[in-house]
Amino acid sequence: MREVFRYLGIYSQLMVPATASQDGGSLLHPFTNLVVHHRNGPHVIARGDGVWIYDEDGNGYIEAAAGLFCASLGFNEERLAEAAYRQMKTLPFMHLFTSRSHSPAIELSERLLKLAPVPMSKVFFANSGSEAADTVVKMVWYYNNALGRSEKKKIIGRRDGYHGTTVAAASLTGIARSHRKFDLPIANVIHTSRPHYYHGARPGESEEAYASRLAEELEQLIVDEGPDTVAAVIAEPVMGSCGVLLPPSGYFEKIQAVIARYDLLFAADEVICGFGRTGNMWGSQTYGLRPDFLTTAKQLSSGYAPISAVMVNEKVYRTLLEGSEEIGMFAHGFTYSGHPVSAAVALECLNIYEERNIVDHVRRVGPRLQDGLRTCFADHPIVGEVRGVGLLAAVELIADKAARNPFPPELGVGQYCAGRAMERGLVLRALGDSMAFSPPLIIEESEIDLVLDRFGEALDETADWLASR
Repeated sequence: MREVFRYLGIYSQLMVPATASQDGGSLLHPFTNLVVHHRNGPHVIARGDGVWIYDEDGNGYIEAAAGLFCASLGFNEERLAEAAYRQMKTLPFMHLFTSRSHSPAIELSERLLKLAPVPMSKVFFANSGSEAADTVVKMVWYYNNALGRSEKKKIIGRRDGYHGTTVAAASLTGIARSHRKFDLPIANVIHTSRPHYYHGARPGESEEAYASRLAEELEQLIVDEGPDTVAAVIAEPVMGSCGVLLPPSGYFEKIQAVIARYDLLFAADEVICGFGRTGNMWGSQTYGLRPDFLTTAKQLSSGYAPISAVMVNEKVYRTLLEGSEEIGMFAHGFTYSGHPVSAAVALECLNIYEERNIVDHVRRVGPRLQDGLRTCFADHPIVGEVRGVGLLAAVELIADKAARNPFPPELGVGQYCAGRAMERGLVLRALGDSMAFSPPLIIEESEIDLVLDRFGEALDETADWLASR
């Protein structure tokens, strides 16, 4: 990889490390407590190797969060760097506006359509999951305008669902902190309940009955809003950023029946679940989703280059085509839509997934993580629920196991536990008080055992800290 950077003429610049003291004077961090950051400063990461990352002081950490559910192939896959370098030498930039095209975008779109969990017609490229979600919103509205249904515009997300942080995507997101002080959500975005059986079910209610109740609630919301005003539903197969919530038995079958009954479009947000994370190529295959739109990002390039995609089926594409004929163009896109370097990296990423049978690898090692978490920690005094699928899991920390009562948010129990894990060389994501695990898909069983050992120590220390309070 060093040679790649030298050829690019930037190797000498990369060897001059930034320092923590410089950070506060120039950099505004996303999803960060700015007051705490101003006081404590950053944790500067210097390099990566496989599932490990190393900070500027040389401390090593096993990265059990894959960054932000992204780095599926770990942190030093040279083939991806080489793919970027080759493309930079050949064609470093070209847009896709006004019928312009290039080989990496064409080939990547063909590959994605072949991999799609249901028949899809076309692929639109963007640069992030947020842009992909915004694109879905605009396409839904465009679609219904083209059909002469100017009132059918409302899109239903789910409370605690996550779809990004641009204006429309953050509106689809059902998390209060993404709305407060931002004047969100925008008009025509509404939310239904999240599916979380552990906290949402009534006493004695089965998963199937709970799923039926949620489907009935969705239908009632549509009826109350007016079916002629509701256009679409968007959902993640597994709700990642709110704590890895798995759908209860029968959930997607039941809500898709409601979607079909009222002639709504359905968008599957596969930004986290796509490319093997759940033990299938798509979460839609794991849970039986049949979407009209499918959004993907993150593991599309293993996080090595910014790229996302929206796949649309033929029904949607034909309507976009008709609208374009009337207006003169489909007037949506980004300068970097299908950027040739990002597309080349994504293509090589797909090659590696296929050659190394990444999905089969997840199926082989995933039970080591899932069974290990349940066996070791389900009975722990501060653990409420252990949940997960494939290489995606969460351990929810809870104040009262019997009553399923959470800790007061101001205690910051999840963040405390994540800090104790970091001290032991383990990176986890604290999603509230749910400790999320989403390691690189290349992780081996011996490394999973190390994750479990270090998490167990951090969990015990967290319990001791709570007892001392």
